[in-house]
Formats: sequence, C-alpha cells, structure tokens
Amino acid sequence: MNNSKDKLFAKEVSDADFVFDDKVVPVFNDMINRSVPGYATIISMIAVFAEKYIQRHSNIYDLGCSLGAATLAIDAQLSSQSCRIIAVDSSRPMIAELEQSLASGPGNNRSIELRCEDILATDIHDASVVVLNFTLQFIPVEQRADLLKKIFSGLNVGGVLLMSEKIKFPDPSLNALFIEMHEGFKKSKGYSALEISQKRTALENILVPESIATHKNRLKDIGFDAVDVWFQCFNFASLVAIKKSA
Repeated sequence: MNNSKDKLFAKEVSDADFVFDDKVVPVFNDMINRSVPGYATIISMIAVFAEKYIQRHSNIYDLGCSLGAATLAIDAQLSSQSCRIIAVDSSRPMIAELEQSLASGPGNNRSIELRCEDILATDIHDASVVVLNFTLQFIPVEQRADLLKKIFSGLNVGGVLLMSEKIKFPDPSLNALFIEMHEGFKKSKGYSALEISQKRTALENILVPESIATHKNRLKDIGFDAVDVWFQCFNFASLVAIKKSA
C-alpha cells in the first residue's frame, strides 16, 4: 500500500471541494493519521469491538471503507471467527488500492467482499457489526437518518454500530477552542498554515459535522437501545450503538 507524504495542499490550489480521487489515494494514510487525533487507536479498538460483537456466519459492514484500515484490522483480529466482511466505498481509486492490498498483503482475508458503490444504495442484512468510520459526516444531513434506519433494520439483535465523526459543540467558545486545538495538532504533525487553511476550505461544503447530542438522539430515536461515546479527542468522537431488541 502506498504511504506517500501528504503534500496535496502545500502549494496554492484553486478552490474546489475535496474529492477521494487517485491523487488522494497515495497520501491518504499519512493524511488521516496526521489529521485525526487518535486515529490508530480508533482503528485498533474497532477491531476489539468487532471481536466482542461478531455473531457466527453473520456479516460485518465497513461503510465508506476508504483504503480498508478498519476492514484489515477486523480481519486480523477475528482469526478464528466465521464471518464475511463487506467493505464498501464509492471511490473507485480507493477500492482498487484496497484490492491490491488484499492481494499482496498478509492477513486472514477469510471472505472480504469489496463493493464500489454509494453506501446509500448498499443492502444491509444479517449484520452483527456495522462500521461508519468518519463516513456519515460526508452524507447529506437530510439523508443521514434514512441511512441509519437501514443499518438498524439490517442489524441482528445484539448487533453493534461503530461510528466515528468530526463533531461540533453547542457552546461557541468550546467549539472555537477545539478547532484551535485540532489545528495545533495538525501543525505539530508538520502541516503548514496554508495546508490547514486550504484543506479546511476544500472540506467545508462536503463535511458537515453535528453535535454528539444530535448523533445520540438520532440513534436512539431510530431504535438503538444503548448509545454513548467510547472515544473523544478534541472535535473527534467515536460512538457505539447497540441493538438489544428488534
């Protein structure tokens, strides 16, 4: 897997929305690890959650899988389990790179199905684990509830949704503070002020964060019995939602 250093926004670029294209693929791993505090911890703990909640002969969905970090971590963690992992992303370059990783890299690769499609069109069935790792934030707000309802419907009783998101805070001063802290984190990882500014502009029209309360209330309204945050750093959070009953 290509692990080039992210320099996409190191020079002046024309204003355009961020796209997960063939320019992003080679630098994506570097980009996300230098942009999301605790990303490696989130990935490893998703695999631990999956090990606890997987049901034999069920499906695990990684929706918006990008280069398959969660898929590969789960595959490695579940060495003795019988299940199918379905990794879905609408970016053909991302899926193509993941295909190469599966073909050449170590791992159990028991039954990993890759789909290049819009997750809004993905059929969810017989699922015990569904992963939305920094994915829902790219879905139009008005379509988020319908996606989550589909996931809930396709989850088996006892199944779990693992969801990570960039978040915003109702208190303007706290929101400004955590944005500042996040930018400080990125500077500590070597990003320049120009890179931070240009990427923020590229994302502002397509990445729409919501508050933790909004996420929790929506998930509970849909029917998830237990919902809470299991990880948070600055304006990034990971939630777990459990379906205890039909």
